[in-house]
Amino acid sequence: MNASVSTIACSFPPSVTQRVLWQEFFHHHFGGDRRAQRIWTRCGVERRHGAVDPRVEDLRQAGTARRMRRFVDEALPLGKQAVTACLDQAGLCPEQVEHFTVVTCTGYASPGLDTQLARDLGMSPRVERLQIGHMGCYAALPALAGIADSVRARGITAVLLCLELTSVHVQPPSAEIDQMVAHALFSDAAAAVVVQPDAAGLTIVDVAARTDFSRAHLMTWDVTDLGFRMGLSPDIPDVLARHVRTTVPELLTRHGLSVADVAGWAIHPAGPVSSMSCKTSSGWKPVKRRPPRRCCASMGTAPPPPSWLCCSVSPPRCRSADTSWRWRSGPD
Repeated sequence: MNASVSTIACSFPPSVTQRVLWQEFFHHHFGGDRRAQRIWTRCGVERRHGAVDPRVEDLRQAGTARRMRRFVDEALPLGKQAVTACLDQAGLCPEQVEHFTVVTCTGYASPGLDTQLARDLGMSPRVERLQIGHMGCYAALPALAGIADSVRARGITAVLLCLELTSVHVQPPSAEIDQMVAHALFSDAAAAVVVQPDAAGLTIVDVAARTDFSRAHLMTWDVTDLGFRMGLSPDIPDVLARHVRTTVPELLTRHGLSVADVAGWAIHPAGPVSSMSCKTSSGWKPVKRRPPRRCCASMGTAPPPPSWLCCSVSPPRCRSADTSWRWRSGPD
């Protein structure tokens, strides 16, 4: 029995252009720092979605408790919209969902989003629920792997929702480069997928993981009294490149494949440098269309929905027998 992603759906809060955000808020936030301006104009993001617009609601000095309340207020309708659209595309009703996993690292509540969304969507009281938190950008892959195992073993119908609202975590002004980068890249979105046994769609064949314990400190997501604070090292693209170079061939070799056999790629668009390092190190041949970069430009980066967004906005032109490949990275 195979496990297949049968439908993908996304939902977004309102958007604003990167230029307007800089001119009307972040120029003052960073004190007109020219380094910050260069980062904002060169990071590849042109428009971002945000549940909280800092020009309207300034959370920079807000405590974590207030931010968590704002997260739940905005996450519930956004998540409900993505899951509903995904189920509609699959021709399913909420009562038919047997397993529901929610992935998020930008907010917490108890009862969790999984419980509240299952209730509001009308899922069965017998639905299996799982919430995965604080794993960052790559969390969608272990979540998908776990769901795929359950679908293959028991023939159930499952839904995975990835939802992030980084806009609730705007930080106080800082002259640190990593804060300039984090505030320039990240965005809000929700993405849902339905995974079914032997369904038409993208078959989940295999998953590979590589953890670099010695460099775990290069990317952090710290819980502070003023929300969650991102830490980003400029060494991240080099580390990604090194591991992509070995992980991709190893995964493909297990199935008698090479990079040349891959018809489509979905790479987590964590900024142009990281995306390019994955592309060049994996041997992805140049193409006219660059979904990760275009996705990053129009939506920003939101861990972990973006690569689902790339699949939805620009699905690989693959035949049913073709091989496609998905890469993402993150802390933890």
